[in-house]
Amino acid sequence: MNDRDQVLEAAAELVASFAANDREAYFGAFSADASFVFYTLEQPLLSRDAYQALWDNWRAEDGFEVISCTSSNAFVSLQGDVAIFIHDVATELRMQGELLFSQERETIVFRKQRESGPWLACHEHLSAKPQGMPSP
Repeated sequence: MNDRDQVLEAAAELVASFAANDREAYFGAFSADASFVFYTLEQPLLSRDAYQALWDNWRAEDGFEVISCTSSNAFVSLQGDVAIFIHDVATELRMQGELLFSQERETIVFRKQRESGPWLACHEHLSAKPQGMPSP
């Protein structure tokens, strides 16, 4: 399997883990030094541990649960041992008993761990999709 296909597979597994609320598999798709920029938060999260703590707090305090997550319009740009994955993502969540639906654009940067090792996400940037954009 070539690098592009490996990145696409790693991204699909990451999205599937998120959609399934599989905390261990989802966070296992990120390197420990991963950073996260979400337009819904005032500050970036500068480690996987910081995001995991926030995720756990959302679950405990707000009843956070992913109902569905669908990826579309995937694009991969290989840059040596780094890959930039861009896609549109449609997500349905439950928070505080309310169903929330969002359509967003996401960039995930993957880094190859060794010559034949896995691709792990090292940065995630989530943006709101501009108004008037067609649904995936």
